Amino acid sequence: MEPRSRSMHKSNKMMILALLFLFMIHGAHCFYLPGVAPEDFQKGDPLKVKVNKLTSIKTQLPYSYYSLSFCPPKKIVDGAENLGEVLRGDRIENSPFVFKMREPQMCAILCWVILDAKTAKQFKEKIDDEYQVNMILDNLPLVVPIRRLDQDSPTVYQLGYHVGLKGQYSGSKEEKHFIHNHLAFTVKYHRDLQTESARIVGFEVKPYSIKHEYEGKWSENTRLTTCDPHTKRTVINSNTPQEVEANKEIIFTYDVEYQESDVKWASRWDAYLLMSDDQIHWFSIGNSLLIVLFLSGMVAMIMLRTLYRDISKYNELETQEEAQEETGWKLVHGDVFRPPSNSDLLCIYVGTGVQFLGMVLVTMIFAVLGFLSPSNRGGLMTAMLLLWVFMGIFAGYASARLYKMFKGAEWKKIALRTACMFPAIVFAIFFVLNALIWGQKSSGAVPFGTMFALVLLWFGISVPLVFVGGYVGFKKPAIEDPVKTNKIPRQIPEQAWYMNPIFSVLIGGILPFGAVFIELFFILTSIWLNQFYYIFGFLFLVFIILLITCAEITVVLCYFQLCSEDYLWWWRSYLTSGSSALYLFLYATFYFFTKLEITKLVSGLLYFGYMLIASYAFFVLTGTIGFCACFLFTRLIYSSVKID
Repeated sequence: MEPRSRSMHKSNKMMILALLFLFMIHGAHCFYLPGVAPEDFQKGDPLKVKVNKLTSIKTQLPYSYYSLSFCPPKKIVDGAENLGEVLRGDRIENSPFVFKMREPQMCAILCWVILDAKTAKQFKEKIDDEYQVNMILDNLPLVVPIRRLDQDSPTVYQLGYHVGLKGQYSGSKEEKHFIHNHLAFTVKYHRDLQTESARIVGFEVKPYSIKHEYEGKWSENTRLTTCDPHTKRTVINSNTPQEVEANKEIIFTYDVEYQESDVKWASRWDAYLLMSDDQIHWFSIGNSLLIVLFLSGMVAMIMLRTLYRDISKYNELETQEEAQEETGWKLVHGDVFRPPSNSDLLCIYVGTGVQFLGMVLVTMIFAVLGFLSPSNRGGLMTAMLLLWVFMGIFAGYASARLYKMFKGAEWKKIALRTACMFPAIVFAIFFVLNALIWGQKSSGAVPFGTMFALVLLWFGISVPLVFVGGYVGFKKPAIEDPVKTNKIPRQIPEQAWYMNPIFSVLIGGILPFGAVFIELFFILTSIWLNQFYYIFGFLFLVFIILLITCAEITVVLCYFQLCSEDYLWWWRSYLTSGSSALYLFLYATFYFFTKLEITKLVSGLLYFGYMLIASYAFFVLTGTIGFCACFLFTRLIYSSVKID
């Protein structure tokens, strides 16, 4: 009877737990990330149209919308930007456009202006540099739909509309500047049939240049003859464009049309994220993955077979007289763990690389899970900065552990240098670039307050965390070498030409770069050609392949180096995979001359300055991966053989 009552008690307990779980599910609510929750609008509700920066792929220098003489509202109010938005040069402000949900407007007049010589010159410069105007409605960016010649292909969207265009009157060879002064907006919405509320799922524009005409003198009540809601006359082309010249008047107007759409709110970003060359992308990525996976398999097979044979042979030799005639990597067992020259610097770089690796991995995971969607502007950069700061604890720990293994005693000095060296170099380059942007009066210049916040993050959070990690790492017992190091260093025999350090280091960087260079093309395109990048799943896969490739190529070259009795592997293992950063910078240079149309000196300096920072970071990241793989590999093989 007792076992039965016990089983009944157990089943009752399970039933209560199941009911509790179901109750919790029933009581649970879905949540949205801040700033990306849907908003419902009833008919007639006001819609806030915001203006963002003016951008150009020719200059890479963003400007605030009101730096040009566009129609301002009664009071310009700045939007609250996050750290990432400020660093990107976003300047979100209110606008004079009046939109009311599902209430179309035709030929609404914004303002009437007469250009002076200075404003006309500014407009012409921006038209020459192909600047685009960016706007936001309900967190959606404004796009210009561009239909492809092939009817079956989906519509491509261009972010923002051009300030104006250059052209010639028929029968004239003189080039003139024309401004887009009439905007035909289309707001797409998805309607809820039960509540009659609607959610915005699209924000498009068709810009026109038209020389508006009217009768009599201009006043607030003047009716246009070129575009009039009373006579249902609207702008459908730019046949009589508005020229930009000093002392000429410009009338800014707009239409608003509302279109019901089948696209649901959750899918509204899909059209923006559609890649124009998706087939090439899929094929290239697949090809790259297959090649790298094939090479990885080959490398792993060679390593397993060779090492297994070597270790078995060495362990057999110990029992024979042939032990006297050893060759290869076992000969250098007494020197292989001798601390390298500039060991302090190696500790700093390894610590910084660990910090980078942690930041990239966590950022990738967040991005793959959808936390860093493009609707959350500046989210990616903010997340990366904060993660970099908090990963300082791992940097301190890794550098202190390695430092103690090298018999170092001053852990505070190494912690301080780890906390300051990489950020100081990057901050110095960034400061010079920022000064150049300031000189151009661009909104891309980081304000003093933001600069102070960055310094505060660095010295207020990152540096103390590096010290905490350093303290914990140094308190741990030192990592012991699997073999004893001889007092007198062994002489390294003359090496074959292909084992020359410079040659082997440069060869080692080709494979890791080959794993990422196709993905790199799309990343550079998204950064410098003002497009969205949202294929983090692929990027994560490519990053994992990069990790494997860096580790394997370094281990293979380290093995060949030790076999030729050269035991100076510490720095070479770091530089072997780290040299892929050199190829990254060379590819960035190739991309600059073949894909970009940058002509201004300042813009060119900005490009190469930022790519130098990116290449330096890539060097630290890949170098550390290679070093860690080699470190584990040498410990593994030297602890596997019998040594007297």
